[in-house]
Order: sequence, then structure tokens, then C-alpha cells
Amino acid sequence: QLVESGGGSVQAGGSLRLSCASSGYTYSSYCMGWFRQAPGKEREAVASIDSDGITTYADSVKGRFTISQDNAENTLYLHMNSLKPEDTAMYYCAFSHGRLGTWWIKKSEYNYWGQGTQVTVS
Repeated sequence: QLVESGGGSVQAGGSLRLSCASSGYTYSSYCMGWFRQAPGKEREAVASIDSDGITTYADSVKGRFTISQDNAENTLYLHMNSLKPEDTAMYYCAFSHGRLGTWWIKKSEYNYWGQGTQVTVS
């Protein structure tokens, strides 16, 4: 089970931290990702982190967003700085059995999804 939180409304240039609490997963090898979907658009990959701590980012968020995880708390984070109106979307976390490498951007590679948390930047 994945449960996101931390979304909200913020002005351009502001910051938010999203959280994704996970339970029931005991895989030694995995990939966790953040995706987002704006109205009328496809769900797109934002960032991922795997069981080796390797992180990857979409070009649109590089330098502004940071993905991290607290293994003791089973929580995934997305720290978002310098937010832009185009970052407005529903944000989802996802879990994949095993590391994905360059396939991290493919929605179909993830086995579990959260319900999403809305981020609005004005």
C-alpha cells in the first residue's frame, strides 16, 4: 500500500515536500518513483530512486526537485523547490519489484500505485 501526502497550493517559486508512506513491501531490490499527471495530459515520470540509492530525474525537474527515501520509516519523499505553474498536476508514487535502470520512466514497469496528491502552483 502506498499513501501520498503533502500536496497543496503554492505560489510560483515556492516549495513543497511530498511524502509517500509504504507498507507491506520487503523486497531487497526495488525502484520507487514519482509520476505526475496534469489535466488532459499523459502521466509522466518525474523522479525515481532504487534500492542502491541511485536517483534519476526528468529534465524538466532537474536541479529543482530531489527524491529521497527514509528506509527506517518506509517513506519516499519528493522535495520540490522553485515550483512553476507547469508543475501543477496530481502527483503519484509508485513501486516496482526490482531495479529498472533506464526503464524507470515507463508506467507499466511499476506494480503498485498510490492514490495521488494534488499540487497546484499559481
